[in-house]
Amino acid sequence: MRLLFEIDRQNYQTGGTSATRPSVRGIIIKNGKIAMIHSLTYDYYKFPGGGIENNENHMDTLIREVMEESGLKVIPDSVREYGFVHRIEKGNSEDIFIQDNYYYLCSAEDTVYAQSLDQYEDKEKFTLEWATPETVLSVNRTHHHGSKQEHFQFNTMLERECRVIEILIKELEWS
Repeated sequence: MRLLFEIDRQNYQTGGTSATRPSVRGIIIKNGKIAMIHSLTYDYYKFPGGGIENNENHMDTLIREVMEESGLKVIPDSVREYGFVHRIEKGNSEDIFIQDNYYYLCSAEDTVYAQSLDQYEDKEKFTLEWATPETVLSVNRTHHHGSKQEHFQFNTMLERECRVIEILIKELEWS
């Protein structure tokens, strides 16, 4: 899979402890809008997806995470690799946090099922929203996100999602 870009904050101590957490994210586009997870509590958007668990493969993680966060059922035959973002920065409890976020273009069934949110996702009021790329960029870059803005890793996530959206705008036809 191609590298879309790297985010290296260089705010970490080399040679210390490290943690790696790969994740997958779904890019589902329909009628010129993207299926995004909108945190109603902190007013930001992110692609549906999350961390790989228990030796899952990317496809299983993508299907599980998109369903849990958005209620959308990914159509397996529609999944195509898009690219990944390599992220390195200071961790919360470790010296270095490394994350590769793998993005997949895919389609989903029309039916929206019930979400299966974990405690923090429920607290943030994760909601499926079909948004234009311009809305996502505007909200993520100009709105106040409450206490989340104080966390450097949150700001890295916002930057990552915006930069992926900008690449999508350049590379895909929107209709």
